[in-house]
Amino acid sequence: MTTTAPPTATGTAVASFENVNKSYGDVHAVAGLTLTLHPGETVALLGPNGAGKSSALDLLLGLRNPDSGTVSVFGMSPKEAISAGRVGAMLQSGGLMEEVTVRELVNLACALHRKPFPVSEVLARAGITQIADRKVNKLSGGQEQRVRFALATAGANDLIVLDEPTTGMDVTARQAFWATMREQARHGRTVLFATHYLEEADAIADRVLVLYKGRLLADGTAAEIKARAGARRISFDLDGPIDETALRALPSLGALSVSGTTVRMQSHDADATVHGVYGLGLYPRNLEVAGLGLEQAFVAITEAEEARTA
Repeated sequence: MTTTAPPTATGTAVASFENVNKSYGDVHAVAGLTLTLHPGETVALLGPNGAGKSSALDLLLGLRNPDSGTVSVFGMSPKEAISAGRVGAMLQSGGLMEEVTVRELVNLACALHRKPFPVSEVLARAGITQIADRKVNKLSGGQEQRVRFALATAGANDLIVLDEPTTGMDVTARQAFWATMREQARHGRTVLFATHYLEEADAIADRVLVLYKGRLLADGTAAEIKARAGARRISFDLDGPIDETALRALPSLGALSVSGTTVRMQSHDADATVHGVYGLGLYPRNLEVAGLGLEQAFVAITEAEEARTA
């Protein structure tokens, strides 16, 4: 799969990595990363722990400098783009000012932005109007996340960078958050977010980037990532005792799990595997064959790469 933007992406590049490398001692956090972000895209950045997601975001935001290669944002260095008020960020790292109210903190962020939104609008968008007069050190984890979101969207940024943005939020807050992000994208802003919630990436992103050991392993729509895994899910029920040894010998089998009378499989050739099930003299009930979800595809792709480089 290529590392270019989807066909629908048009316009001048929002940000680009050109053969970027970053190491910390013997650890290659980012290795030869090349990619381009375009206006109006909502892009999910996926990868297991240690894949280089946070390092890539740090480079994009000018918090760290690459060892080699070039990172540019709107044709400028990341620090220049941020100084120009074109980038908003919501990061996991870094605390919030504690001995101030939520309103005071948001007011400060708006006052510092070159293209600020009204404070009341920022509070409402983040769903924190009701806690605006509460001290920051009295907030729950989910409320702190919403305050960070307010700070990231205090002004009209052209690029919004989010690192695990919905951690600690309840379901209602998460839904409201992503509704706001969709609205940002509809206004032509680019949203880049790293997440461990793969269902969010599947539902929200129109482009998915998979990092693994600092390298870009896959780049495409969620549907393309699923197709790349090249496997399908098979599930069915069986009567009587289940011979797992016989099932594990089925052709093209990738994974197998048995729970009570229910069998779940992943197969690289579903037709051959199902044919093999009948060949064992078994009569599966409630047989279902479907494509992998994004989470299963992600696991399949990273595990295949791990096996290839082992």
